[in-house]
Amino acid sequence: MPLTYKASGVDIHKGNRLVDIIKPLARSTFKPYVMADIGSFGALCSLDTKRYKNPVLVSGTDGVGTKLKIAFMMNRHDTVGIDLVAMCVNDVLTSGARPLFFLDYFASGKLSTRQAGNVIKGIADGCKMADCSLIGGETAEMPGFYDKGEYDLSGFTVGVVDKKNIITGSEIRNGDVLIGLGSSGIHSNGYSMVRKLFFDIKKYSPKKKIKELGCSIGEELLKPTRIYVKSVLKAIDNYYVKGIAHITGGGLTENLPRILSRKSNLKFVLEKDSWPVHTIFNLIQSMGNVSDAEMYKTFNMGIGMVLVVSKTDSQKIVRRMKRLGEDAYIIGHVERGKRAVLYV
Repeated sequence: MPLTYKASGVDIHKGNRLVDIIKPLARSTFKPYVMADIGSFGALCSLDTKRYKNPVLVSGTDGVGTKLKIAFMMNRHDTVGIDLVAMCVNDVLTSGARPLFFLDYFASGKLSTRQAGNVIKGIADGCKMADCSLIGGETAEMPGFYDKGEYDLSGFTVGVVDKKNIITGSEIRNGDVLIGLGSSGIHSNGYSMVRKLFFDIKKYSPKKKIKELGCSIGEELLKPTRIYVKSVLKAIDNYYVKGIAHITGGGLTENLPRILSRKSNLKFVLEKDSWPVHTIFNLIQSMGNVSDAEMYKTFNMGIGMVLVVSKTDSQKIVRRMKRLGEDAYIIGHVERGKRAVLYV
């Protein structure tokens, strides 16, 4: 019997069927600046030089991490694509950039068109939430490389901002105010600790109902990362936003200082009782006997993004964010001192 690629574990025809599933999903996200259909060797986009006089491209790439393990355990794959988009577009947003387009990489040992189709539907949904276009990607079938039923994901996005409007954090001053935007839950960071606690130490099934959560532990852990693009761009367009931090791995403790220069003589002072901490974080801390310091440098603790603004604008921006559907809180302020985050 002659050797074929299919006999080696790679089914090209199944990959082609997946492309047929992907095309309408991707096309539903297309904006007028998309110049090529899905399936070309390269994706083409034009820049609006009337809107952006001196355009600067801002790029970002990320994955979903071990949150994927929860998707495998629950056999639910329609939300991790939203996480993938969120992790990338929220990052480029911190520079004041509007996401333009997104590309994904999906790799598995044996391709399941149904599973992959659900993942990519989530990616398309995330792109719609971020108001950007899914213009291409790569689907890799790699026999023997991944366990049965498992896959990996990564994503890449490009945004644009006028050079004069880039948010660098250099204008942050003593007395400025921090506005926290609520997270939807754990988002996509800290899952190695979460999985160890709930599934290794506590021996929970992902389908175990948790009274305090009002759902199963798996359902809570699969809540998709919130995408802040539309609301934050409204804030940027209407108010002077001096700095933006996306609260990912490293939590508030490590991500807030990233928007200050290394020579900065400013610190962030956060009032810990100024926003509600999600129940899931309280459960993790009590069940795992985790210190406050460890929690605040591992998880977002209920705040997915932070805007640094002048005190005079702060209340107006909070009200605007709430009207746009965000849970918004004044969570602290800026003081002179060693570059750090202080909790009070």
